[in-house]
Amino acid sequence: MSKTTHTSQTGYCSKECCRIVAIVSLDAKGQMVLPKELREQAGFAAGDKLAVSTWQREGKVVCLTLTRADELAPMLKNQLEPLMKGVFYESNREGK
Repeated sequence: MSKTTHTSQTGYCSKECCRIVAIVSLDAKGQMVLPKELREQAGFAAGDKLAVSTWQREGKVVCLTLTRADELAPMLKNQLEPLMKGVFYESNREGK
């Protein structure tokens, strides 16, 4: 299907970051089925825990992202580590 880009609070993606790969429907319980090919490509299996992240625009959710729950800790560490190093550097520089 088509490739799109999204905007975030910091601006536009510099590369393609979202791809529409399937159209799914919600049932009466709000459940959806991810196509088998997509599950296989993503490495999702029955019973896997997935974290759901949202992107919003003007107060509306416009995109959902699924991340394997066991991948959250390494992702957060990679994102927060440089920030925390900067905080500790500034604290040590100011003698706090």
